[in-house]
Amino acid sequence: MLILTRKLDEEINIGSRISIKILSISEGQVKLGIIAPPEVEIFRSEIYEKVKQVTIEASKLSVQKPAEASKLNARQIRKFSNEQ
Repeated sequence: MLILTRKLDEEINIGSRISIKILSISEGQVKLGIIAPPEVEIFRSEIYEKVKQVTIEASKLSVQKPAEASKLNARQIRKFSNEQ
């Protein structure tokens, strides 16, 4: 893991196509701005983990009951999105 210290309005570059800028710092929170190509998916880690979990569950179900797999996946993602 690379650990960097940045101040407000400073940036971090990842390669030549991804840039992360510190937009604000207040009350224990840091607001980041990310510039990346459209093909680079960017997720908050808790969303990424939930989508991964739902995908694994749906793939297990698709082996057992293919017709129900897509319903489970869509239903769980909608439920999780509504909770956020």
